[in-house]
Amino acid sequence: MGKVKRVKPVKLITGFIFKNEADLEKAQAALISRFGRIDFISEIIPFDQTDYYKAEMGLGLKRVFLSFHKLINPSRLPAIKRLTNNIEVKFSLRGNRLINIDPGYLDLAKVVLASTKDYCHRVYLDKGVFAEITLFFRGDSFRPWEWTYPDYRKTEYIAVFNKIRELYLGRRI
Repeated sequence: MGKVKRVKPVKLITGFIFKNEADLEKAQAALISRFGRIDFISEIIPFDQTDYYKAEMGLGLKRVFLSFHKLINPSRLPAIKRLTNNIEVKFSLRGNRLINIDPGYLDLAKVVLASTKDYCHRVYLDKGVFAEITLFFRGDSFRPWEWTYPDYRKTEYIAVFNKIRELYLGRRI
């Protein structure tokens, strides 16, 4: 029988899909007020792997990832997802989101994303929120699963998560 151990803190990450940088800045400020300072922000990456958000958010969408300096308990992920959903609603215009916020966390072995959508590869956490292990670490890099979203398979995304993992490696307890 395995012994129950205290869970190690993880690195809170957030992905943003947006059109206007002013909307990104407002959403980032809302998260900074809640989770403290950012220790990594990626370059802007074109979001061009899917038209999923086209009807709601338009064309010319971009993606940015960030991570927070302070580590969190992974059990906080459902509450964080609900918070980011509320921020999306707050910064909506006529019922359409101006920004999409994808929270998750990273540890040495994986990148986990929160979702409100159930599927065969997602596990229910709490309060309508599911978790998906989107990437796993093997050898010297994160790698995708068969279900990993096409954009998360991109080398630019993998490089971002490898950099954030290095920060986490230096901070973990």
